[in-house]
Amino acid sequence: METFKAFERYIAHLSEGLGHADRHAGLKGYCTGLMLPLARKSVEPIAASLDPQHVSARHQALHHFVARSEWSDDAVLERVRQWVTPWLDLQQGCYWIVDDTGFPKKGKHSVGVARQYCGQLGKQDTCQVAVSLSLASSQGSVPLAYQLYLPQDWADDPVRRQAAGVPEEITFATKSAIALAQMRRAIDQGVRAGVVLADAGYGDETAFRDGLTALSLLYAVGIRPATTVWAPGTAPLPPKAWVGRGKKPTKLRREPGNEPVSVKALAMSLAPELWQRVSWREGSNDMLSGRFAALRVRAAHRDYLQTEMRAQEWLLIEWPEGDKEPAKYFLSTAPDYATLEQLVFVTKMRWRIERDYQDLKQDFGLGHFEGRGWRGFHHHATLSIAAYGFLMAQRLKKGLDAQAEIKKNFAQRQVPVVPDDFMPRGSPARPAPCARLDHDAAHSVEH
Repeated sequence: METFKAFERYIAHLSEGLGHADRHAGLKGYCTGLMLPLARKSVEPIAASLDPQHVSARHQALHHFVARSEWSDDAVLERVRQWVTPWLDLQQGCYWIVDDTGFPKKGKHSVGVARQYCGQLGKQDTCQVAVSLSLASSQGSVPLAYQLYLPQDWADDPVRRQAAGVPEEITFATKSAIALAQMRRAIDQGVRAGVVLADAGYGDETAFRDGLTALSLLYAVGIRPATTVWAPGTAPLPPKAWVGRGKKPTKLRREPGNEPVSVKALAMSLAPELWQRVSWREGSNDMLSGRFAALRVRAAHRDYLQTEMRAQEWLLIEWPEGDKEPAKYFLSTAPDYATLEQLVFVTKMRWRIERDYQDLKQDFGLGHFEGRGWRGFHHHATLSIAAYGFLMAQRLKKGLDAQAEIKKNFAQRQVPVVPDDFMPRGSPARPAPCARLDHDAAHSVEH
């Protein structure tokens, strides 16, 4: 009963971001459905579970609420963040985690569908991809923003845009540009600033790192082995001396014997004593640890077009024992007095976004939306995040034992039994039932 009272208060809190009172029932019904042990969590099976005697009417109402109703995703997500944040204990460490996730999707009419890299499949395939920004601490995390990546051919196709209801203000933007816009919006909302964490898909872009610095945000981001830096004790040469004629030289220079190196080449040249074993947190079975080295470098990408040297930052390298070469590389603008243990701990906090996506997809139907439109895609994702936010707040408030109570109250709540012959669209011929909702069942995933 206590869980349901908390859920009622949570829904009332979120409802203030919907705009109209007639949308409150849709919010409560859809979030309730997302927390039930359904094999598929799209509009039709949710409607059938909530009201099996009036599936058509409930389906129509929920479909309108998700696919057509003009409520603001940003407003609801802000309400989710306000509810969860007090339990995150951000005073002990605050992180903004940037990432994207893919959803395999057939056809070409669903908004944003294109042949592109899908992380879920680990290869190029037809899918949708969304970019997110999560607020995290060592205790938990919650997404702050979530936006579909619209490929160039979609952005330039007025017919498909109109059919899918893509807003006019949405133009083509790279994933890193979407992420930077999400962070600007978070700053405008007064969200506590955190260290930005991202994989090499974002961190390898100089413009992305420069954008973070321009926003006064610290970062610890992945980079690729070929990324070039100036090793300790080296730097670009100053502009050539002006001879008194022509344009005065202002650009930095490189010369044979004074050039940057790839981070892989630099790592391979380090002395054995520079490598140390560092542990960062408890894993599923044992303490997670690895072999690392850190040194101060300057990023070198096209600095021959610059007039001033880039500031020094940390290069963190992870080289598992027994491997022929390092596995991961990171650049970080952490203070120069940061310890190796601190650098490793902060960088490894990116595992939280993996957990977010794992739970959102497995337990809250993030990828189960079956419509084609822009609004429905984002509304469904917002509601999945809202349901996840409630469970996260309950766990942070009551501890891990709260999961048993939540499962009991939502998995066994008194709702009418769905007819045995009901088969939601988009399901396999004989769907395997979801036996339980366990927020902590999944193993931690490390990048």
